Amino acid sequence: MVLHITTYKEWEKAQQEGEYTAPSLKSEGFIHCSTIKQAVDTANIFFRGQNGLALLCIDENQLESICKYEPPAAGGQQNPSVGNLFPHIYGPINVSAVVKVVDFPTNENGFFVLPEEVLNL
Repeated sequence: MVLHITTYKEWEKAQQEGEYTAPSLKSEGFIHCSTIKQAVDTANIFFRGQNGLALLCIDENQLESICKYEPPAAGGQQNPSVGNLFPHIYGPINVSAVVKVVDFPTNENGFFVLPEEVLNL
């Protein structure tokens, strides 16, 4: 299971089109994702202060595009406790591979916390 952080607006668009793409697919050649252990750190670094976010829970076995685990694209250092290889999806994400979509709000202090529904996947 890999996770991708997006907005509900983008997810609704993907459902209409049958596949999800992100700007990074065009600019970098892949869609950034995280493992369950990496998602909170990723959100707190790159999405701090944003509302209306969703976690796309993606079953790698149902993907039509290739998923590779690679070092962070920006060459950043990742906390060793959560691993330093990130899932990158090289192509659109077919909506049938998204097995669950979960609200991803911040807590009262403005930080992201992994929703319990994701922990039970």
